[in-house]
Amino acid sequence: SAPQSALITKLPGFNNNFPSKHYAGYVAIDKEGSKNLWYYFVESERNASEDPVVLWLNGGPGCSSMDGFIYEHGPFNFELTKTNIPRLHLNRYSWSKVSNIIYLDSPVGVGYSYSKDKSDYTTNDTKTASDSHTFLIEWFKMFPEFQSNPFFISGESYAGIYVPSLASEIVKGNKNINKNNKTSTNVTKPIINLKGYLVGNGVTDPMFDCHALIPFAHGMALISNELFEETTSACKGKYYDVPNASDECFNKIQKVADVVSLLNVYNILEPCNHKTSIPAFNIGSLPPSFLKLGKTEKPLPVRKRMFGRAWPLDVAVRPCIVPSWSQLLADSNGFCIDDRIATTWLNDPAVRKAVHAKEESEIGRWVMYTKQIIYDHNIGSMIEFHRNLTLSGYRALIYSGDHDMCVPYTGSEAWTKSMGYNVVDEWRPWISNGMVGGFTQGYANNLTFLTIKGAGHTVPEYKPQEALDFYSRFLAGEKI
Repeated sequence: SAPQSALITKLPGFNNNFPSKHYAGYVAIDKEGSKNLWYYFVESERNASEDPVVLWLNGGPGCSSMDGFIYEHGPFNFELTKTNIPRLHLNRYSWSKVSNIIYLDSPVGVGYSYSKDKSDYTTNDTKTASDSHTFLIEWFKMFPEFQSNPFFISGESYAGIYVPSLASEIVKGNKNINKNNKTSTNVTKPIINLKGYLVGNGVTDPMFDCHALIPFAHGMALISNELFEETTSACKGKYYDVPNASDECFNKIQKVADVVSLLNVYNILEPCNHKTSIPAFNIGSLPPSFLKLGKTEKPLPVRKRMFGRAWPLDVAVRPCIVPSWSQLLADSNGFCIDDRIATTWLNDPAVRKAVHAKEESEIGRWVMYTKQIIYDHNIGSMIEFHRNLTLSGYRALIYSGDHDMCVPYTGSEAWTKSMGYNVVDEWRPWISNGMVGGFTQGYANNLTFLTIKGAGHTVPEYKPQEALDFYSRFLAGEKI
């Protein structure tokens, strides 16, 4: 059963008893023990032995999943205090109310995860999926009592790539184990009881994601009808990866870019609370996919315009070495993102000790978005992954905060529709706490698209109650 050495007994900033058991530590994913992935595991506050186990992944590439733990749906709300240690309060909308949840720092080199061999910090989509699969196999050996629980994977942003690619690895791995079990009595690897997955405002396919930006800006009344029509006409309705785009098309796209450049890209309704005094227009909060729409041969006008938790789509989907966005931002933090609480708390030596993380002298400071990985987006579109998984009986929830301009809901709505599945639940409002929480459309083959009204890129951060509602209904297999 669960390793007692991984049990967390107390956390700086929180003086009460935990509502459920918490564990944290490292899992070595290679024979030499040099590649180590760090996790934080929260048992369900309801019925740990029967509730689903969910793996949570933040995006980046390079963003720690403690982002989700601290700012989105973890067991605590964090309050900034005058001392260095934030005060922790129980979060009534924690996803641990209805599930066991593993927050994983992945790939190696992110958050507290590390390798003794620095060449491991050069990685890609396939390696990341394979490493995360190995992590799960080893983790279930350490926590065998959870092996038969329903298992789901969830994540947001660049985890739109991580989640389906890992799910596919698991399906493949389970098939191999079944094959081996028929021929051998020596069962070494546990089967992972995968039931489905959730993706929030997830990068999926460059054509859909990048084409979505201008219709989104128009639909949200950010650009005039005239500018939208002129841009559509000049670009013939294609805003991304157009080999022979005219200068007029590029100029119109640049005009759209200028118009929306002062907005908070994660939530167009929110102000930008940047902790430095850099005014918004110096960095620009615009998705770089806007900056290079229309022509692939033009370089990004301002490389430093990279932004926080989401990967700039048009760069990510080219088959090249992707510098993590934080390398491009030099030492600046993500635009419109204030991660002081996380940085302060997770670098406190007492916290590192409590969560069984290596000391700073061994693996360096904890940062929300690491500069040390070199990441190659080598898989491309995820649509076929989604098709294979849903046709194999795995349930998928594709959810979108409808005020995110980073990975707009218009793209996710379009690609889910493009799968060509029959509509089995026509577009309708879904209800949370007696109010409209957003809108949903259900398709055959267990595919559901869902919007969250008024939420930005990180849905549970903006709408925690609604997020817990759709999450718990989806896990239970209920109609949302």
